[in-house]
Amino acid sequence: MTPPAGNGANQVQGPTGADADDVRQRIDQLDEPLYNPFVERYLLDEVKTLRTEIQSTRAELIEKVVDKELTVADKTMSYATDTVTYFFYLIAGATSILVVIGWNSIRDMRNQLASVAEKRVNELVVEYEQRLKFIEEQLQQKSDIINRNQEEIERTNEVHSLWLKASQETSQQNKIAVYDQILDLRPDDVEALSYKADAVLELNEPLWAISLCLRALKLAPDNGHPHYQLACAYAEIGRWEDAIKSLSAAIDISEAYRDDASVDPSFAPLHDFDQFRQLVHPEDMEESESGPTES
Repeated sequence: MTPPAGNGANQVQGPTGADADDVRQRIDQLDEPLYNPFVERYLLDEVKTLRTEIQSTRAELIEKVVDKELTVADKTMSYATDTVTYFFYLIAGATSILVVIGWNSIRDMRNQLASVAEKRVNELVVEYEQRLKFIEEQLQQKSDIINRNQEEIERTNEVHSLWLKASQETSQQNKIAVYDQILDLRPDDVEALSYKADAVLELNEPLWAISLCLRALKLAPDNGHPHYQLACAYAEIGRWEDAIKSLSAAIDISEAYRDDASVDPSFAPLHDFDQFRQLVHPEDMEESESGPTES
């Protein structure tokens, strides 16, 4: 099974005619893989740099929040001290006046002053605790976000390594095992499901491939790769109409699947069907319908 060169609308139509033959000949004569290990090294360095920057940002954020917390605490205590001091001055003056005119005794004024001061201090303590709780919640939220970002970076790095490993495997069983590892990390990875279906078709398991493709299409109905693999699976079990329908959906998404279908051995039984020829070779069908031109 030959997987398509890419997915969706980002693909461009491949060469045709003599150019396509020349490209296929060059691909057949390749002695070494086209991937470059320096690209992997570059991506890993970028991920490491990003992780370092996130940790540095987290440290700076914690430092700033702690400084802000200390500043707020200092201002709060200063405000409480000034308020209590001014309040004591006011009560002392009022007490002196009341004692002079005989309205109350010094003991009663002292008890009232202690009660009012304690009430005010309790209110300030409650307000300070509420502010500290709010700051702690913000710090916890920031910490959770940073941890989630770090986990996602590590997961992306691991998935990238698994894709490189899968591209180097020659056994379809080993490829399926690698794709299963990718799906364990990302169960909604449509590409992993599609390429696993491709490997399953190589093992002559079309029903398994159909199940994988339908699962991928539930996640991404506009992805052309699952449509194409589903068409291959239908063709191999003799469901010609379903195969042509799925192939038509894939070609509507990307014209590159037209060239892939023309050489894919899965569609060999469909070469005699007019619907398939009209779908894969529309120009040939137009020429055969128009007939020779009279001179």
